[in-house]
Amino acid sequence: MPSAAAEYLRVTDLHAFYGESHILHGVDFTVNRGEVVTLLGRNGAGRTTTLRAILGLVGSRSGSIMVNGVEAIHLPPHRIAYLGIGYCPEERGIYASLTCEENLLLPPVVRSGGMSLDEIYQMFPNLKERRSSQGTRLSGGEQQMLAVARILRTGAQLLLLDEISEGLAPVIVQALARMVRMLKDKGYTIIMVEQNFRFAAPLADRHYIMERGKVVEEIPAPQLESRMDMLHEYLGV
Repeated sequence: MPSAAAEYLRVTDLHAFYGESHILHGVDFTVNRGEVVTLLGRNGAGRTTTLRAILGLVGSRSGSIMVNGVEAIHLPPHRIAYLGIGYCPEERGIYASLTCEENLLLPPVVRSGGMSLDEIYQMFPNLKERRSSQGTRLSGGEQQMLAVARILRTGAQLLLLDEISEGLAPVIVQALARMVRMLKDKGYTIIMVEQNFRFAAPLADRHYIMERGKVVEEIPAPQLESRMDMLHEYLGV
């Protein structure tokens, strides 16, 4: 059992609603400082809603969300962001009317210790080359890198990454895997929602499987191989 000091996030009995629709039915999981954790499951299992509920971006929610020792369940989204959380949504949210660099500079700094533009460009040389291009003129892979890079400037240390590999060419997916490893090496804590199991499997310290709005299994990375039959049952991988 990890010590409380090692925990960055503890989600307990989390319920979430969109209007009358009850989407999350008592989600429980923890993420330790410096870990990469995945939320796996079929479409509709509640994985993206879990990320959005952590940030307060659902209709209503109940339960407990402890972020770095602070209870966030009743805080508005902007206050939650200032606890040091960065969110990269599946739809990326790149602004067409802004250049690549303007998109990078858009989010506010929420905590000290964020990466400088020079550090970001060192990690993402493609973005440096395209810094004057309009955001939506970037390739799909470049837009995805921009969506992740944008939250690194803010000082967020807990990164919520939603389906960052979706729809991208294998060579770009490999580049994103290298990026996740670099961020882990720099001490970031990462939660990834992923449909692409081959992408997620080598990167994560632990995997949580979701079904029908709940976490139903936890698989530490060393047990992954021995539990593939069970994973196949849940995910069809």
